[in-house]
Amino acid sequence: MTYTVKEIAAALGAEAAGDTALIITRAAEPQVAGPDDLALALDPNYAERLAQGCAQVAMLWAGADWQALGLRAAIFPTRPRYAMSGLTRVLDKGQGFATGIHPTAVIDDTAELGAGVSVGPLAIISAGARVGSGSVIGPHCFVGAETTIGKNAYLREQVSIGARVTIGENFIAQPGARIGGDGFSFVTPEPGAVENVRHTLGDQGAAKAQSWTRIHSLGAVTIGDDVEIGMGATIDNGTIRDTRIGDGSKLDNQVHLGHNVVVGRNCLLCGQVGIAGSSVLGDNVVLGGQAGVSDNISVGDGVIAGGGTKLMSNVPAGRTMLGYPAIQMDRQVESYKAMRRLPRLLRDVAALKEAVFKSTKDD
Repeated sequence: MTYTVKEIAAALGAEAAGDTALIITRAAEPQVAGPDDLALALDPNYAERLAQGCAQVAMLWAGADWQALGLRAAIFPTRPRYAMSGLTRVLDKGQGFATGIHPTAVIDDTAELGAGVSVGPLAIISAGARVGSGSVIGPHCFVGAETTIGKNAYLREQVSIGARVTIGENFIAQPGARIGGDGFSFVTPEPGAVENVRHTLGDQGAAKAQSWTRIHSLGAVTIGDDVEIGMGATIDNGTIRDTRIGDGSKLDNQVHLGHNVVVGRNCLLCGQVGIAGSSVLGDNVVLGGQAGVSDNISVGDGVIAGGGTKLMSNVPAGRTMLGYPAIQMDRQVESYKAMRRLPRLLRDVAALKEAVFKSTKDD
């Protein structure tokens, strides 16, 4: 798969200069780029690395003197990082999944497959399931009974989707994602220690030890359009209503959504984020890696939480949060600075105390 400089620039909506008929086979970092590579030098700090490679063409920062850098052609994107999305889409070679239905795939007679659907080796599509046109169901995938998947879905190997799940168009699931498992919901015959602790914030009371009884998940999962789910992510069914993910949201590897969780549109949940049952995230929420959201709380539109942050109570729209328990990021940073100064402050207090007592003794 090769492209000319002109074709790549057109795909990115970017300006091109020099010999735009040059052929590009792949993208590469400047210092290792060969003569058929597109070197990615999107910042002046990468200029010196171009000389270490053999690139003839580079994608450069605005205003760069491509000829002085020894290049034969250059591409100038308006927003370099955004251009990376288009460039990687053009050059992506995919996973090499074969088209069509593999003979080892198991497809129920009542399942409906749209035009151009591909199903890989040992994949299973259950009774009453519907898969939209142009979708790819990779090797060893499982699609549960009465599940609906919109057109142009792309399921990597070993993705598992339970029964009665509804998924919109352009869905992407990375290897090992699991959608539609039972929620983690259990109850004791009588009010127990956990309930006492929740009510009193610490006191277990006189509750006796009891066994746990399962609450079954009668809901499913509903996912909007243009959603991506990372490797090893797990999305629980709702208890009565569905767990929901809004259009355009992206979940990283090992993200977990508990039962009844609602994730708004265009949210970004980074690796190992955990959201406990029945919490609601607004639109455009960003949660850094290993952030956690307690159960039954709401997080407003546009909230950003740094890595490792634990949200224990409702967060108003537009807040930037950090820490455990979470507070506004600027206050958390000031608190951290104060803690760093604390040892010196204690030494100063000790020295002052010693000086005062010594002065008193001398008097």
